[in-house]
Formats: sequence, C-alpha cells, structure tokens
Amino acid sequence: MYQVKEIFHTLQGEGFHSGRAAVFLRFSGCNLWNGREEDRASSICQFCDTDFVGTNGTSGGKYKTAAELAETVAECWSAETECMDATPYVVCTGGEPLLQLDAELITALQGHGFEVAVETNGTIDVPAEINWVCCSPKAGSKLVVSTGDELKLVYPQIGISLESLVNLDFRHFYLQPMDGYRLSENTAQAIDYCRKNPRWRLSTQMHKIAGIR
Repeated sequence: MYQVKEIFHTLQGEGFHSGRAAVFLRFSGCNLWNGREEDRASSICQFCDTDFVGTNGTSGGKYKTAAELAETVAECWSAETECMDATPYVVCTGGEPLLQLDAELITALQGHGFEVAVETNGTIDVPAEINWVCCSPKAGSKLVVSTGDELKLVYPQIGISLESLVNLDFRHFYLQPMDGYRLSENTAQAIDYCRKNPRWRLSTQMHKIAGIR
C-alpha cells in the first residue's frame, strides 16, 4: 500500500534539473515533522514549505500495488506531454519518500520508461535502483546518505558544517536560500558563500519565482 498526497505534471523548480518537465509523485508522511503546524516548532525540520499530510491532493490516494501507482504516473506524463521522444522523468518527493518508495515501485516506474529521481532528507538508505539522488540534509538529524548525484542544502541551518558536507561523494552541491521573512538576507548570504566557495552553486526556487506549481 502506497499513501500518496498528490501526483502532478510540472517543471522541476530547484537544483540541477531546474526547468525540466517532470511528474511529481508526492508521498504522504515524513520522519522529521508530522506536518501539523502546532508541532512544527518542536520538530527536527521546522522550515518545510510543503503540504504532505493526507491523500487528498490531485490523483492522491491509497494505491494497493506498485503497478497501479506507476500506471497513474505514466498517464499523468502522457496526458501533458506532446513531444514523446524525451525521456519521462518522475520526481519522488514528500514529506520523506523513502518511507514508502521501494524497489518494486522503482522497477514499475522504469518499466514505463521513467528516469526515477528521489528528493530525500538523507536519513534513510537509498535503493540502488534509483536513477537520480538529491539529498537535502536537515540539522539535528542523522545523515546516512553520503553519496549521490546532488546535495541541496537549504541555507542557512545552524548545526550543519558546509565544510564537512562538501567532502561527501556527491557530483553537485547546491545552496538554496531558506524561504520566509529572511529570504533576501539568506539569498545574499548564499550568493556570497558560493562566490567564495565555488564547489557550491546557488539554487533558487524557480517554481515560486515563475508561479509554477
């Protein structure tokens, strides 16, 4: 059984694949915050900007099998895509997708031709079958994912050493300014850090700037 918040076609708004057409498969639930505003301040992750509670979003629901869920994702891609010669791309996100995403579902998605990406907080081991791993560490949690394609840190976070993160085995490193009332200040700090430390690149939330879902 897979509990899914929503499935929708959009453009990736952050990181390496920013601007790429994708289906977002958002799972319900997270291990660093339960999604309730009254519990945000006492949670490990306090700055999440995503609604991942329940199964009431677009195409959300409780899917009994991997095949059923993969078919729904494939239909979402084909319904919105005119040029079918591009590789289908699905971003498995949450919440924390690795609480539910497993080898059976990954294989089912790949069976429909999808390149399968995951956006994880790095506290759960990543299945080897995943095509693209984007890890976004959170201060106060135990990071167990030390290798992947993209490390994207929401910045700044007290308690996280950027010097130690850059030594991990990732191909790309991004700083993404934390949203909120300090966004301008956080953006300026991130730009300054990236200028002085060129292993890091700036990631903006393009979907918010462009008004994309």
